[in-house]
Amino acid sequence: MRVILHAGFHKTGTTTLQQALHRNRRTLDAHLRLVPRDRMMPAGRSARAWSASRDPLDMALFRYELAEVMVDWDSADPRPLVTSVEDLCGNMPGRHGVESYAAAAPLMIAILEVLSELHPAARPEFYFSTRAPQAWLASVHAQHLRAMRMTESAEDFAERYRRAADLDAVVDDISAALAPLPVHRAALEQSAGRPLGPLAPLLDLLGLPAALLEGLVPHPPANTAPPPDCAAAFLRLNRSDLGEAELRAAKQALLREAG
Repeated sequence: MRVILHAGFHKTGTTTLQQALHRNRRTLDAHLRLVPRDRMMPAGRSARAWSASRDPLDMALFRYELAEVMVDWDSADPRPLVTSVEDLCGNMPGRHGVESYAAAAPLMIAILEVLSELHPAARPEFYFSTRAPQAWLASVHAQHLRAMRMTESAEDFAERYRRAADLDAVVDDISAALAPLPVHRAALEQSAGRPLGPLAPLLDLLGLPAALLEGLVPHPPANTAPPPDCAAAFLRLNRSDLGEAELRAAKQALLREAG
């Protein structure tokens, strides 16, 4: 059983990829088994928790949630199994005290161990989408402005998380930890210009027929950063003395106006 796990990273086109998979799931069904992101999210939440706490209980829960999903995978099905969940590599840096993707390699090892226990003949491969450091930092900062009470400027955030932005270095660490298993990567800067966008490199790994690929429907970019004026307004709101409920309402109003 071939298993391809797209396990990161945040803000590298992952939402677009996942929505494109869902949109084309019926066409792809004869060629692959898609494990939806929602089905994997209990494990994703546990991965985020462990990346922040490093508590053995959170790691045990992560392994349990993985097993709950993987136990139902049919090893006799000849179709490759594919899933895409960026939270499997832990929290996005800047959340809950997490400053890097240092948790990613241990989490991938745990995934491999649980899969091997349940499906000893499985042939796992890991895939990571990456992004150039400056663009990634800007996108993560914009996401934090919208989703939490981030009060750092883009410049201060970029300086603080500069080392975390080297996503290729994280993939190198994961590759070393999982060797000799295949660990693939593709940069958003290259995939974004392809007809199927961030989904294209993942489909490349599957070697699907060209005629099938031509019939797939592309998905527009999803979960993109707000316009610069909107981001600046989020920062002002986050620095204000508004209560949390008022802050959420003000942000939602801004998003409605911008959208």
